Amino acid sequence: MRDLLLIAFIAAALLSSVRYPFVAVLLWGWFTLATPQQAAYFASQLPLNALIAAATLGILLVHGDLTRRRPSMLFFLMALFAAWIAISQGFSLNPAYSAEPADRFIKVLIFGALCVLTVTDRLRFHALVWLLALVMGMYGAKGGLYTLLTLGQGVYYGPKQTILYDNNHMGIALAASLPLFLYLAHIAANRWVRRAVLGVAALSFIAIIGTHSRGAFISLAVFGSLLWWRSDQKVLGALAAGCLGLIALQFVPDDWSTRMATITEATEDNSFRGRLEAWEINWRLAQAHPITGAGMRVPYTEEAAATVSSYEPRAAHSIYFEVLGGTGFVGLTLYLFILGLGLTTAMGAAGRYANAETDRWRIVFGPYATMALITFGVGGASVSMEMWEGYLIIIALVGALARMDKAPAKVSGGAAAKALRARLQRDTDERAPAQQTRSDEDPVAKLRRRLAPKGDA
Repeated sequence: MRDLLLIAFIAAALLSSVRYPFVAVLLWGWFTLATPQQAAYFASQLPLNALIAAATLGILLVHGDLTRRRPSMLFFLMALFAAWIAISQGFSLNPAYSAEPADRFIKVLIFGALCVLTVTDRLRFHALVWLLALVMGMYGAKGGLYTLLTLGQGVYYGPKQTILYDNNHMGIALAASLPLFLYLAHIAANRWVRRAVLGVAALSFIAIIGTHSRGAFISLAVFGSLLWWRSDQKVLGALAAGCLGLIALQFVPDDWSTRMATITEATEDNSFRGRLEAWEINWRLAQAHPITGAGMRVPYTEEAAATVSSYEPRAAHSIYFEVLGGTGFVGLTLYLFILGLGLTTAMGAAGRYANAETDRWRIVFGPYATMALITFGVGGASVSMEMWEGYLIIIALVGALARMDKAPAKVSGGAAAKALRARLQRDTDERAPAQQTRSDEDPVAKLRRRLAPKGDA
């Protein structure tokens, strides 16, 4: 039954995307973020994601969405980085091992680049924001309830066989999503929607605590600091945060407090020392192969690691070192350019639209997107989340936001009809005085005027 419902929904969504092509982009994003096929049976064995991606590209190409607008710098950077990963795969030290992660990262970048191209108006913009918020809100609400029911004793993990299964990944992703919840609450016109979004944000906050992740806790602290810095009531905000922290400490289990306390003892922690060793392996492999790197995830293998270090290979636990070891210094440069361009564009949004008389939501989104990207950038230094779609969607939204005011305005059918009626009415009003003068004219004079030669008229 689940399989039939899922396939029926996919078919309906793709059918509607023939008329509304952005529906296909949302469907692809939903499958990428939420992986609903895992809740099915035989449908989970089908390449549904690849089929949806192919259908989306075909629909967008037919509708002209891929060629209607001139690609932006952000689009070029994402496309160039995806191409560089493909080149790196060609020079991989272990092509069979790096093929799957390279393919996945390329698909994620293609989706992000498509979002930059196809998000052209406010409706599409907020549809994508709501998609990301709903998926992450579902994870946050589920994790928050789980943490409350277990009184913080259980560790909250994400869906299996996804990038968010790891508790560290889930916690940092939720921390980076908190600014989106606050943005939607800020612009919500309906008070019940605002309350619901704030409720999800509160449960997500609890879920972050429930991950028992030190990296997520640091990300949460970064987000709180940024929110406090932008607040107009800094003293009141600091007091509220302090009281909230003291109350939370009374309910969290002792092992959670003990684990968070080890943040200040990082140099003596085996986990942190393991990260340093992994970073060194990736650094040395990048030095040995500075142009293309060793290939995505190849530094995990004993054969590759043994060529540069005696340390035991393991996950790099850093988005920066993962990219460095996998794609070399060229790949890392492109990746940092993408992150930097997204962050600087978000930071400049408030100033860019400060004098706008309409669409004031653009000013609101910029600071929240800035908080989300900084939170992820700090948390990502301790996890291998470079392939998570969420932060790339936020970057794509920022890039699309910067180009909306440059896009040619499209006139809908209804607006065009109204404009035509107004023009006809204006022409009629201009002709009315002359017609009225002629209607009052004497019949004999009117006949003489009609019979007179054209030169004498």
